[in-house]
Amino acid sequence: MITFPGKNTRPTYLIRHFCNAEEGIQNYVRNLTSSYIDTRNESSMVSASVIMFLLVGLSFNLNLFSRFSDVSATLDPKVRIFLSSAFSLFLPVMSYLFSEAKNASSDAADNGGDLSLQAGMILLWMLLVELLRKKVDEVRMHGYSSSIQRAGRVVWLGSLVFFNIRRAGRKALFGVLWVLCATKVVQRIAFTEIGKRSYAYGKNTRLITSYMSQMLQKNGSKQPQDQQEQHQYCSPSTHIDVDSSVVTDVNHGGGGEAMLKRCKFVVMGEEDLVIQPSPDGYKLKDVSPDDNVATVGKIWCNACSNLDQGPRLKRLCLSFGLFKLLRRRFEHLPPVIDVDAETRECRGLLFNGVYNERTEDAAEALFQMMNDEVNFLCEYYHSVIPVVLASPFFFLANYILLPVVVSGLCIMTIILSSFGNVLFALSSIRADNFAISAGVINTTMCLLIEAFYWPPAFFTAVNFFITFFLLVIFFFEEIWEFIIFLFSDWFMVSLLCHYVTKPQWQSSPMYSGAVRRILWVQSKLSRPILNFKQFSMLNIRWPLVLSMPSMFSLLVQTVPVPKKAKHSIVESLVAHIRDGRETPLNNGKSALVGWPDDLMPACRSNSVAEVILTWHVATSIMEAKCPPQDGRQSKDSHTVATSLSRYCAYLVAFHPTLLPENPDNTERVFEAAKAELKGVLGCASYYLSWWHTRVDKIMQAVVEVATMTEWKDGEVVFNAAKLGILLKEEAMRDNGVGWEQTWKLLADVWTELVVYLAPSNQEERVMGHESVLVQGGEFITMLWALTTHTGITRPEK
Repeated sequence: MITFPGKNTRPTYLIRHFCNAEEGIQNYVRNLTSSYIDTRNESSMVSASVIMFLLVGLSFNLNLFSRFSDVSATLDPKVRIFLSSAFSLFLPVMSYLFSEAKNASSDAADNGGDLSLQAGMILLWMLLVELLRKKVDEVRMHGYSSSIQRAGRVVWLGSLVFFNIRRAGRKALFGVLWVLCATKVVQRIAFTEIGKRSYAYGKNTRLITSYMSQMLQKNGSKQPQDQQEQHQYCSPSTHIDVDSSVVTDVNHGGGGEAMLKRCKFVVMGEEDLVIQPSPDGYKLKDVSPDDNVATVGKIWCNACSNLDQGPRLKRLCLSFGLFKLLRRRFEHLPPVIDVDAETRECRGLLFNGVYNERTEDAAEALFQMMNDEVNFLCEYYHSVIPVVLASPFFFLANYILLPVVVSGLCIMTIILSSFGNVLFALSSIRADNFAISAGVINTTMCLLIEAFYWPPAFFTAVNFFITFFLLVIFFFEEIWEFIIFLFSDWFMVSLLCHYVTKPQWQSSPMYSGAVRRILWVQSKLSRPILNFKQFSMLNIRWPLVLSMPSMFSLLVQTVPVPKKAKHSIVESLVAHIRDGRETPLNNGKSALVGWPDDLMPACRSNSVAEVILTWHVATSIMEAKCPPQDGRQSKDSHTVATSLSRYCAYLVAFHPTLLPENPDNTERVFEAAKAELKGVLGCASYYLSWWHTRVDKIMQAVVEVATMTEWKDGEVVFNAAKLGILLKEEAMRDNGVGWEQTWKLLADVWTELVVYLAPSNQEERVMGHESVLVQGGEFITMLWALTTHTGITRPEK
């Protein structure tokens, strides 16, 4: 028989207070710790405890603490990669350890033929981890593969629960947890089925294509009347080119607001328009002022009259409408019949509506809209929370009615576990689960006391805390899911659309008050800041990072996108389509017009990666040798040039599929540039020297021959050093007069380069943008979305 050593040395007061049931709680602790003093079972029990300790510790840190700074419905890629890998290996390993604990139990007789306490604890862990697994699985609108796999796991766990546990109280407790696991599987299957069959989700892209074709066709027949209305809405100082829908002389007039109020882009409710499928799409009813279809125009006219909200909420709905248009590119549907008409509409809305005032704040609002649109895309394809289905009805069904139904199923499970005897069912839960009858606090304190004086009890205490943290994470995740759903942009858009299209809801003080309070809370939450990565060829310290760039891209520094950079990019886009003429994009050559011809060869390469790296290293040289002066314009140009330079270098190093050329060639250019840089610096300096030291070594290596030698094809570092010398000479011209103009040139070149990289209709580029949505998208993905909507294209080579 197992006895407690050193009993007389223990604090009698604590023993008497927490372990007062000599033959009760101490026997329970003894049974729990028996697995760790039985050498036949020691290895499997210790393995189970270590695995769960590591899993819970990392899950607690990654999945719990990270949520306080992230209110997104998607999961951080680092967390997803770790938890997905851990969960995929968890069930088979723990099933084996459960079998070992079950077969090796020496106290089966004491348990009345039931599972040993250690085997029961492993089974409890398996059920709790299965409940947490849904926090990693994405809510898919198509396909059942993950749901079928999870259903198989739940069936296996159900067989372990109902065929191995005999005591009614224990079976009831484990049965309730299994019911929760099964409910989560049914939920995911229901989400998939709703998404697959609904015109609002799975079938939405084809429906939107039919709607846009029909709407644009009718607008085309009414164009003279629309043009008349347009001039009535616009102020005399604002002229709008109807053919291009781009402002040619923008002032603070009302043309942009009027255009948004007339916009018929659908936001929600388009499923009510379907009459029947047709050979090329769907036959739809016309939108009327009295139907339940929320359009951008309806929202812009009515949304914020009684809600005391600014234009941010309206722009969010416009982002949602544009998100539905952009989904067609990811799902490879053919464009609408009149692509030019859709392009004119989008150009007008974005450049003449949102960007009407042409200020930095207007550019900030436009980029916030595009950021919201990309967030909608990320959450639609990679959300782990069902925000995509957000609506008042879904809120009522999933978060109010479903818990009531599940509670009923849990009560039924408890009663069935006791063969229909309700009183016995209630009493057996307490009697058969000693930790509940003795009290969780008393059991925990008794375990801690025993662990201090008896080493085998230490492992049991660890197991107790593992179970406690699993329960904490589960309840926290359930609460956090509810909070994210309630204050998500999806739910905000749905509430606003219902508010606009249902007059009875506008007149309801309860609904208006609820919407107003939810909007107020959401306005206090931190909004995601538009960031991008920064990488420098001359600041390399991690050789391993450059050996496997795709794996370590998440470790690169992230900074907010400067306001000046946003403004300069939007100004460049507008300039390319001003006055109804679309000037072709270029890789920075247009910014060099009026400058010495010696600079032009820096843009002559057919490889955009080579051009980027050449200007990137040259910009780094200028940053070291000619830092910005005290003038505001010089500092602004420096900020734009250096931030865009490092971001483009990051794209070359880590995301070659997002660039408009063969990714293999981009990788070849990058590897060649690294080899050349290593040859110039030497191995030691390449890995260990500081940034300024590298610049000095590069300049020393090429300064003597750079001015006498022509540009060399494929030698990025040499050409960059030559370009840096020429730029430095321009900056020092006339005792530094050209300093500010040179930094302005660099800012213009990088702005043109970024704008040149963004547009693409190639499927390979579209797939590249789709692949980065799991990481929250890239800055260039927002530019790609903006150029796709506005029809800005890059000339074919």
